[in-house]
Amino acid sequence: MPVDYSKWDALELSDDSDIEVHPNVDKRSFIRAKQNKIHQERQQRKLQIEAFKYERLLNDALIQRISRILDALKAHAAEAETRNPGEVAFQAIMESVPSAGSADDDKPPPRPEGVHADQPQPPTYTKMMITMLDQVNKELDEKKPENRYSAMVDEVALHLKQVEELQQTLQQELAKLEKEEGRKITSEGIHTGFDSSFVAKSTPSTSETKKSDDAKVELLNPNFSLTQSEESKAAASPKDDEDDDDKEVEASPDARKFANIKATNYRESHAFIGSHPHILVEKETDGILIMAFDAQLDGKEDSARQYVHQALLLQYCRALGKDGVALFFKRITTKGHQAQDVFYRDVQDTYYRIKNRAAEINAQRAAGGGSSEGVEQIQLHAVEPGTEIKIKIPPEKSEDEEEKKGRQIFEGFASDLQKALESSSLDKVNEVLGKMTVDAAEEVVGLLSEAGILSVEDQIIDATTEEGQKHLKEMEEQAALESYADDPE
Repeated sequence: MPVDYSKWDALELSDDSDIEVHPNVDKRSFIRAKQNKIHQERQQRKLQIEAFKYERLLNDALIQRISRILDALKAHAAEAETRNPGEVAFQAIMESVPSAGSADDDKPPPRPEGVHADQPQPPTYTKMMITMLDQVNKELDEKKPENRYSAMVDEVALHLKQVEELQQTLQQELAKLEKEEGRKITSEGIHTGFDSSFVAKSTPSTSETKKSDDAKVELLNPNFSLTQSEESKAAASPKDDEDDDDKEVEASPDARKFANIKATNYRESHAFIGSHPHILVEKETDGILIMAFDAQLDGKEDSARQYVHQALLLQYCRALGKDGVALFFKRITTKGHQAQDVFYRDVQDTYYRIKNRAAEINAQRAAGGGSSEGVEQIQLHAVEPGTEIKIKIPPEKSEDEEEKKGRQIFEGFASDLQKALESSSLDKVNEVLGKMTVDAAEEVVGLLSEAGILSVEDQIIDATTEEGQKHLKEMEEQAALESYADDPE
């Protein structure tokens, strides 16, 4: 049977002693130079593979986010024919921004060691999206198309196609490098395969057993168990980690001052951000949300809503990019603007998540302490002063697809909830929600929002009563902000 020696062709030797060199060239120096070259090429190839893998990971996240923006723009294409295209595009982009969640979700993963070490860390995904939209707007300003909204959709689709093509190119280059890396057999690829050993041990004699007993060390604590010690360490470590996390995520003194600014006083909030721009970071947003959670645990609902509002205000200003602060305050102080509905809905949803979680924790504490207090329940009410929640049931016979979908959701509710919604009484709806579990009520609130049954509108105030006078004063403060909307700077 012939022997196949082809596998030896894949060996890459850097110290071949049989090499022949010119008599005037030092053989050892030549071998050392060859070693350095092979090792350097191998290291560069590995770094390039890690760089391609990292870039593909970033591109996957970008494709997902660009696709989300493109889908939102296409979904509002019909509205752009009857409304201001700029406002429709802004609404679509705002809806594509994810809700408040983990701050790490917006950060790209850390680079592998040695990859692009001379370059700064990549920005957040939100900032990348804002940069892309700025490029789209510049290209539209140069081309000046007749239908700007349709041209914007095409430009975003073009950017998506470019990223997808780049992804394919990276995949091809990565496959070539990995093939080249696996073509050579090196010392790094050597590993132990099937290995086993057996050692025959003699049975210890009685005398040896006696010696081992005599050699035992007398412990100060004979009941000590190493297993119990390890378990106690393992049980203590998560708590220590949680304490470290809580210490890391804490609002600075300036962020605490900002969190206590009244939610309706956008002029003061804008001025404070202008003089303290360093609070526009994710750490401060998370710190204020923790303040909201602590306040809700203590039963301070008004303070919790206030903190949630201010935390999301910072998040939106940061997410809108370089001019996000001026843009946010101009839109939020423009009466009837679509951005208000998006922002207030996000504030309300975030507050309800915090409220439900705080209720669960308080219920667990009450159960552990033997308290007989009841568990808090979900109740609907407007977050912003001067507004109220209106109930609008989708009509039975409608040609609009959104209203058809909303009607199907409404008909899927229980009869008692349908009757409460048909009465247009928020108190009756809250009464039905109060009889549900927290999870069931939270699901119903989400379906109500999806069906478009709940909407936040301006409240009609009776100024002849004492309570009406109080609300009227708050409305006057809001009206004073309308002139501020024209010149937010």
